[in-house]
Amino acid sequence: MLSRVANSIYWMSRYLERAENVARFIAVNVHLMLDMGLDPDNTQWQPLVITTGDDADFNKRYKEATEKNVVHFLTFDPKNMNSILSCIQLARENARTVREIISSEMWVQINELYHFVQKHSRKRRVDDLQAFYSHIRLASHLITGLCENTMSHGEGWHFAQIGKMLERADKTARMLDVKYFLLLPNPDYVDSPYDAVQWGAVLKSANAFEMYRKLFHRIHYKEVTEFLIFDREFPRSMSYCVHAAAGCLMAVSTHCSELSAQVEMRKLLKSLSSTSVDAVLAAGLHEFIDIFQFNLNIVDRAIHQSFFELQVT
Repeated sequence: MLSRVANSIYWMSRYLERAENVARFIAVNVHLMLDMGLDPDNTQWQPLVITTGDDADFNKRYKEATEKNVVHFLTFDPKNMNSILSCIQLARENARTVREIISSEMWVQINELYHFVQKHSRKRRVDDLQAFYSHIRLASHLITGLCENTMSHGEGWHFAQIGKMLERADKTARMLDVKYFLLLPNPDYVDSPYDAVQWGAVLKSANAFEMYRKLFHRIHYKEVTEFLIFDREFPRSMSYCVHAAAGCLMAVSTHCSELSAQVEMRKLLKSLSSTSVDAVLAAGLHEFIDIFQFNLNIVDRAIHQSFFELQVT
């Protein structure tokens, strides 16, 4: 497969996953504020920007983290390369260049999603956008299903999976890091209804609430942390995502000698397999996730060097 094609499929998948995550984060935040009776312009909007990793860009161009500013920045701001608008545009552009590789059904759905976002891009208030965010999430699931069921599971499919899983691991890690910092176990709130609502929102932000409740009888920060980092069966846990990406990386590296991407992926896997939730919380969750994301970024760069930036001689 041409490196250009692999690169486009990889980023098409990452951008679609990124857009879906942002839509889910905003929708969950709205429901959390309603559950807790918070004012819409409460500072609960600031963590969303931090979770996406774009707080520096946001702070340069916006005075306050109000509902209006955050919704515009994360949803329709063309200058924010990680807004839903930008992600869907970039996903469509990458899909357009590889139409001969992806299925026609995938292209039709991505194209329809692009036009849907363009049509709604003038809306600003979050109450007008709940159906919009729901559509983004459902459209993403539909495209994922089409990728699974209408695209040959060859190199192109594996690169799509690698992109999706690395993006998903990154967003789960960011969300857990920010929320844990804001909700640091307080003796006044542990095991209280307030604590349960907040940590329930964390689980919902990762589409993990129902699966978590099937394993645990109560919502507790330690068990939530363990589930979102180490669970090997839940498809949005950091461990599951990294192992899935590693499997696909191995599949596309079968005929290659030792690549830097393989070396760095093994380091990332080791960072997860060589510790436990008790050790993570004792040493500091933020520090653990900092190292994890540093290694995740190194894996991303190594994949680019190994597959997408090949020099023709």
